[in-house]
Amino acid sequence: MTIKPCTLLVLAAVCAARPSPDHAPPHHAPAHHVPHHAPVYKAEPRPYSFSYAVADKYHGVDFGQTEHSDGKSVKGSYNVALPDGRKQTVKYDADHYKGYTADVSYYGEAQYPHASPYKPHAAPHAPTYH
Repeated sequence: MTIKPCTLLVLAAVCAARPSPDHAPPHHAPAHHVPHHAPVYKAEPRPYSFSYAVADKYHGVDFGQTEHSDGKSVKGSYNVALPDGRKQTVKYDADHYKGYTADVSYYGEAQYPHASPYKPHAAPHAPTYH
């Protein structure tokens, strides 16, 4: 019979030990951080020059480009062999004042293959049942 009084004492101790609801849990205000960005240093334009060319007669590929810059403006040209047999050449100039200007020219005459007359295929045979 001593279990009931012991249980009541333990239950009373547990109820007395719980936190009282008269205050809310602590609340911390959010910390505001000022974003710090690293300084951006603009690189000075540097002069450069390059050129390349590809000529593959087996596959019919022929193109190239040449370009040079003094750091303030860019001048160059590129060319490509078109499928119709002509060669397209573009000479360009670009800077921060005039923008991009291009002079496009074509060399040669366009060659198109002769079209063969249309020949419709024969209609398929109707299935036969034996």
